[in-house]
Amino acid sequence: MNDSGKMPEPPTSWKPMLLMRESAVAIIEALTQAGHQAVFAGGCVRDMLLGVEAKDYDIATSARPEEVQRLFPGSPGVGAHFGVVIVRRDGHGFEVATFRRDGSYTDGRRPDSVEFTDAEEDARRRDFTVNGLFYDPLKDEIIDYVEGRADLEKRVLRAIGDAHARFREDHLRLLRAIRFATVLGFAIEAETWQAVRALSPEIKGVSAERIREELVKIFLHANRVRGFDLLVDSGLMEAVLPEILVLKGCEQPPQWHPEGDVFVHTRIMLDLLPPVVSLPLVLSVLFHDIAKPATYIVDETGRIRFNGHDKLGAEMTGDILRRLKFPNHVIEPAVEAVANHMMFKDVQKMRVSKVKRFMARPTFEDEMELHRVDCMSSNGLKDNYDYLRAKQAEFATEPEPLIPKPLINGRDLMALGMRAGPRLGELLTAVQNLQLEGQLHTREEAIAWVQAQPATEKH
Repeated sequence: MNDSGKMPEPPTSWKPMLLMRESAVAIIEALTQAGHQAVFAGGCVRDMLLGVEAKDYDIATSARPEEVQRLFPGSPGVGAHFGVVIVRRDGHGFEVATFRRDGSYTDGRRPDSVEFTDAEEDARRRDFTVNGLFYDPLKDEIIDYVEGRADLEKRVLRAIGDAHARFREDHLRLLRAIRFATVLGFAIEAETWQAVRALSPEIKGVSAERIREELVKIFLHANRVRGFDLLVDSGLMEAVLPEILVLKGCEQPPQWHPEGDVFVHTRIMLDLLPPVVSLPLVLSVLFHDIAKPATYIVDETGRIRFNGHDKLGAEMTGDILRRLKFPNHVIEPAVEAVANHMMFKDVQKMRVSKVKRFMARPTFEDEMELHRVDCMSSNGLKDNYDYLRAKQAEFATEPEPLIPKPLINGRDLMALGMRAGPRLGELLTAVQNLQLEGQLHTREEAIAWVQAQPATEKH
């Protein structure tokens, strides 16, 4: 925010969002010309004041839903009960919400009723002061009924009014507090924090889908470790991902893990990830050792072991992610990464053909990053990582792709008089292995090799 209290000019590099903003301003102009008050509301105002590109523009107005729909024919009332109409303009959809006061909340998520009111009461029913700001773009005026500008300047997240009451109204706000503190890098004001901690068990009543979306925003942000810590310290981790807390106190062999227990190891790995990561990667880091407590043993030599923790961990990861209603395209690569993370210790013993197949999988780069931070958070030994990077460079110089088209197929073998069955599949795999290792180059060589094999030999 500039010294005059006006909205700072957005950078010209935000051209697509500037065009969206122009469309939103045009809606505000139409509402204002019809005699209504209309302003930008909530997160877009907060972000503009912070000099952050707004992802969308929500509009709050004194106009009733039916008045908005008369001004913008064909606009659906997606939340008629709450006074929300979606107005489409220039290919964008904008939420236009009537100023309202909320009634009682009996489900801990949505008000049972609403009453249309004025801008000040609408601001006071919102969650956090930094989200309770309005901005009139026609007057270039910030409207602040909740001291949100002061909290923005102090970088503080504060509930509006009684913090306990705000969280009891909508239990999802408990997770939103952690998300905003993480994404904005704000401190949580003391009374707000005390209310989060006191009411954290209430998050269990929120739908898995809503919980999932907040967790995704926390863990995909570059400040994810702070989010992790806040989830733990608030009690919300125990409520939504209790498996993570079981990692505390699960000791590891000190010669391989001088950093400490599995919980500490996992936290360090999150901290070592680059700012921008895929969702399956960050989830695989979070859960890669999730089964270590369940597989912990001390063998006859006194050494700590976690036999099978990778396979059991993959099962547990799938169960957790399904519980949180993640889609399959996220679950499957995360589970595969957890299942495969111990394979990296054996890559230097693998045949070239197996290494190529290992590297050709679509999840390989994420698994490499999982392996890198696994090493760097523990003993620092990344020889297997370096070996695979060297192999990548070596294979890149070869004229053929990593997995080229097979030299022969099942029809070729049946043309030689072979019957369909396991033997045929074994021979095709053996031929492809030799092809990947540069020992067979043509279809003719492959057929000649097959013809030279004893009928009972296994490959």
